[in-house]
Amino acid sequence: MKNSVSSAPKDKYQVDAFFAGVGGIELGFEQTGKFRIIYANEFDKNARITYKLNHPDIPLDGSDIHTVDPYGIPECDVIMGGFPCQAFSIAGYRKGFEDERGDLFFELLKMIKAKEPQAIFIENVKNMVTHDHGNTFKIIREALVVNGYYIKWKVLNGKDYGNIPQNRERIYIVGFKTKKQLDDFSFPEEKELTKTLRDIIDFTAVVDDKYYYKEGRQNFYDKLEKAITSQETVYQWRRQYVRENKSGVVPTLTANMGTGGHNVPLILTDDRRIRKLTPKETFNAQGYPENFKLPQDMANGQLYKQAGNSVVVPVIKRIAKRIAKSLDENPAFEDSYHDSDRGSYALIYVNVNGRYDGYSYVDAYFNDEKDVEEYVKDQRLKLLSDEEYLKLVQKGKSDTFYMIEEI
Repeated sequence: MKNSVSSAPKDKYQVDAFFAGVGGIELGFEQTGKFRIIYANEFDKNARITYKLNHPDIPLDGSDIHTVDPYGIPECDVIMGGFPCQAFSIAGYRKGFEDERGDLFFELLKMIKAKEPQAIFIENVKNMVTHDHGNTFKIIREALVVNGYYIKWKVLNGKDYGNIPQNRERIYIVGFKTKKQLDDFSFPEEKELTKTLRDIIDFTAVVDDKYYYKEGRQNFYDKLEKAITSQETVYQWRRQYVRENKSGVVPTLTANMGTGGHNVPLILTDDRRIRKLTPKETFNAQGYPENFKLPQDMANGQLYKQAGNSVVVPVIKRIAKRIAKSLDENPAFEDSYHDSDRGSYALIYVNVNGRYDGYSYVDAYFNDEKDVEEYVKDQRLKLLSDEEYLKLVQKGKSDTFYMIEEI
C-alpha cells in the first residue's frame, strides 16, 4: 500500500476525474480557483466532444474505465467522479470487487486505492442510499472507509443549495485521509432561492419551430393546451397526462428528456405558445455559465442526455470550496497510513442523521474477530448487525453505532 501524498497548502490541488461527462463536476471545482484537472476519463464519444469544446487543455482519456491502468494515471490530490449506479451484489464488498462484471464503483475504487489521494468526491442519485434496501450504499461506505478514508455524505437539492430553480436531489460523498480533515469539513448550508425561471429560460424568444408543440403535430396537444396555462411553472407530458411542477421550478432533468415526447420540460411562452426547453436552457437549469458551449452539429437528443446526466454546478462549487479549505488547513503527511496499521477486521463507526446525512470511518483494526467483539463489549459500544443496519436505513432513523467488517 502506497503512502499518502505529502502536501502542504498549495496554489492548486491536482485532480483526476472519472465518469467526466461534459465536465460539470470539474467546472465546479475549477471555479473555486483551488483545483486543476490534470486527467479526465469519459467513455461516451458524444460527451467527449462537448467536454473538449469547453476544456481543450485538459487531457481527456476516452478509454473504458475497465481498461485504465490505475498506476498509469497521474499522481493527484483528489479523485472524483459521478459513476453510473449499477446493481451491487448483496454478498458485500469483497465479492463485489472480484465480480468479473466490474461494477463501476469498484473500478473507481481501484483508482483511489492506487493513488491514495488526500480527498475523494463522489456524486450520485439520491436513491443510491436506499437501493437494494440500503445494501448498495452500505457496500460503498464500507469499501471507502476500510481503504483509509473518513467520509461524510449528504443529499442536497439544487434549488436549496445552489440557487438554481431545478428540483434536483443528489447524494454527495466527500472523503479525506485524516479525521482532522473530515472534522473541519462541513457541507454548505441552505441558501435562499432568488433565481427564477426567467433567469434560465427565455420566455420571450422565438426559437426554432421544432421546439414548439402544435395542434396536428402532437396527438395529445389538446390535453397540453387545456392544462398548460401558467408561466410561473414548468410542465411535463407524462405519456398519458400533463404534470405541473407545483414548486415553481424546473423538474428534475433526466437523460431521456427530449426523446419520444416523454418527461420533456414544457413552458408557456410570452406569445402563448407551448414549447419544450432548448438544450441550452437545460444546461442553464444545471447552473452552467452562459459561455458554456454546445456543439452545433450534435443531435439534440444527445445534448438533452448530457444535460440530464450532469450536475448542478453551483452546488459542486460550494462543496469544492469547503474541501479546499479543509485541505489547506490540514495537510496530509506521508506517514498517515501504513499496511501495518490494518488488521483482518475493521470496527467501523457510523453516525446517521436520518436516511440521507451521515459520516463514517474505521475506529480501529483487529486481527481476530473475537478481539473486536471483546473490545465492543468492554467499551459498551452499540453494535449493529447487517440486518439491523438495513432496517434502520429503511426506517430513516437517526443513530450512532458500530459495525464489524472483515477485510
